[in-house]
Amino acid sequence: MTNSSKTDPSQRNKRPKNSGQRQAGAQRRRARPGDDTGVIPVLARAAREVETAVQKGPLKPSNRARFQVAALLLREERARVKIDATLSDSERANEQKRLDGLAGILAKTAARDTSLLSMLGEAAPITPAAKALRRDLLLAAGVELSPEELIISAEPKPVDKQTDKQVVPASVRQMQMANPFLAPDFSAVAAKPEHGNRLANWELIDPLFRAFEHGSGGGAASMELPEASSLRTRGTLDLMRHQARFVEVVKQGHRTFLLADEPGLGKTAQALMAAEASNSYPLLVVVPNVVKTNWEREVELWTPGRTATVVHGDGDTVDAFSDVVIVNYEVLDRHVGWLGRFGFKGMVVDEAHFIKNLKSERSKHVLSLSRSIRATYPKALLMALTGTPLINSIEDFRAIWQYLGWIDGTKPLAPLMSKLEESDLTPADPGFFSEARRAVIDMGIVRRKKVDVAADIPARRVADIPVELDDDLGRSIRAAEQALTARLLDRFTRVRNLKPDVAVEDLIRVVAHAELEESKSATTGENVFTMVRRIGQAKATLAADYTAQLARSVGKVVFFAKHIDVMDTAEAHFAKVGLKSVSIRGDQSAKARQHAIDSFADDPEVSVVVASLSAAGVGLNLQAASNVVLAELSWTNAEQTQAIDRVHRIGQELPVTAWRIIAAHTIDARIAELIDSKAGLAARALDGSDEDVVAESNIQLQALSALLRDAIKN
Repeated sequence: MTNSSKTDPSQRNKRPKNSGQRQAGAQRRRARPGDDTGVIPVLARAAREVETAVQKGPLKPSNRARFQVAALLLREERARVKIDATLSDSERANEQKRLDGLAGILAKTAARDTSLLSMLGEAAPITPAAKALRRDLLLAAGVELSPEELIISAEPKPVDKQTDKQVVPASVRQMQMANPFLAPDFSAVAAKPEHGNRLANWELIDPLFRAFEHGSGGGAASMELPEASSLRTRGTLDLMRHQARFVEVVKQGHRTFLLADEPGLGKTAQALMAAEASNSYPLLVVVPNVVKTNWEREVELWTPGRTATVVHGDGDTVDAFSDVVIVNYEVLDRHVGWLGRFGFKGMVVDEAHFIKNLKSERSKHVLSLSRSIRATYPKALLMALTGTPLINSIEDFRAIWQYLGWIDGTKPLAPLMSKLEESDLTPADPGFFSEARRAVIDMGIVRRKKVDVAADIPARRVADIPVELDDDLGRSIRAAEQALTARLLDRFTRVRNLKPDVAVEDLIRVVAHAELEESKSATTGENVFTMVRRIGQAKATLAADYTAQLARSVGKVVFFAKHIDVMDTAEAHFAKVGLKSVSIRGDQSAKARQHAIDSFADDPEVSVVVASLSAAGVGLNLQAASNVVLAELSWTNAEQTQAIDRVHRIGQELPVTAWRIIAAHTIDARIAELIDSKAGLAARALDGSDEDVVAESNIQLQALSALLRDAIKN
């Protein structure tokens, strides 16, 4: 509000100090009090509008501003009435009584939405829109305003804190110079709606949300999908039937999707095959940091021949000529500028519930990129992937629908509006909600659960989730691995000088075996065992965070780790994010262990069991879950299999997915490959048998040999 709005009301009729101002403009005249004239009736209407709005649901910014202005003007009017010499005592008492009634309405409104109280504090900001609303209400009440109150000047925009962070990688500049012009796409110029504008004056966003609360009729929120013509891809992998059906609808021309399949059903593969089917390259993929390396790997697996680049930090390593650009939410603020001008033909947002808060910076960036892509290429493929599209309320849909171009801030956009017009119904008609729900679903909502497609997927799968260790601990682990590799290479060089005639592979085995034996007896220093343990510690929070996401999506999850400190870190993280967990450890009594197992099976509040690989790997039934997270790798495939079999056992009705958290670009990834290569050598080994010990030593030896072999080649 302008400074004049905060002056003593008794001063409003005084002549301005600036004699150059016109006296007529400076005078402040109010209508004589009455039942239908003056400020109070105008305030009454504003108060009632806010009261009605808060009863219907969450308040929009316009109604929040209306509440703030009504409360402030009520305060001003009460002060004016107290000192107005033109009022008789009875008139003053009547005015005060009417103002008390308005104060009661605003108080009840604030009681329904307590966040409104913060708008009445001294430090509460008053926006230009609120100032304009105050001016309009006073004019409607017949109050003559001064020139400075009539002209609302916007506050100077604060300096954008993100401006200094914006970067343009060198590779992007090279690409822009090679292709400086983006050809506009006029192929999807908006046509006139065929069904007129029957719903143009209806408020439709809230009814659309309510349609998903009241209009389901028991039906699943998933669009009809055609049967797949083939499960084959041009690579070595085959799609599962439910994945192929999704890709088929993309081939038929559909381009916007909220893909809300449960975790374990392959949303990443479906998104990449959808981009391939629609030729939506270059493709932008926005993901959480924990899975960006996995996306790079999946591009190579599902779309061989396509290239992917991951944006790290300031983007110094970005290859702007790649088909797929992968960026995580955490660095999006630095790159949103050039990404918006890049000319993408498709965009995928993974874990799309991350953008549900429209006020957050990452949500604003994602929506800005979506608008830019749709403006440049109206037929762009837009996909939101999330197993949990709704976390708190139906309102969580709002940001995702805006990203997909189904709605803007106030109304459905043309494609959805056209579908709503086809029904010939309005929100006042009883059948509107079910028809509206179906119209939104047909815009591209796809939701399948494991139980729905159990026949399509393997009964037991292991899926790897590579993660980047970008913190100081991760950097120290890579430095230790480099030091270990250098030590192996130095030992190899010395042995080779002594025995130049011995085959290289034989020397590699000798050196690796010597290093392994020294590591087993070492009590200090870095070796393969301490390094693997530190990798587990570095992965602990990332693995726990991924587990928390799974638990919110699919229910109960089993979290396996080798070391106590990793288990402690995970349990602390679950408590921090509000998930209840129980623990199975080697030092527990039989009674305590059974209590934890029973709680996990029977207590709906318990989301996660944190289990030791050695203590819980055998003899337990944890089939209340169908998802397992392996936070640390075992040295044997047998131990990994035993852990998964605590869930995948007789009585399990759902396919089981084990998610291995792998530290990318470290020995962790090499160990995972070796474990898999040994899977076919023995189905399982008995606990404590010589076979298990030999297999373990063999993998440790081969991991060291692989490090040395790579160093020799380089």
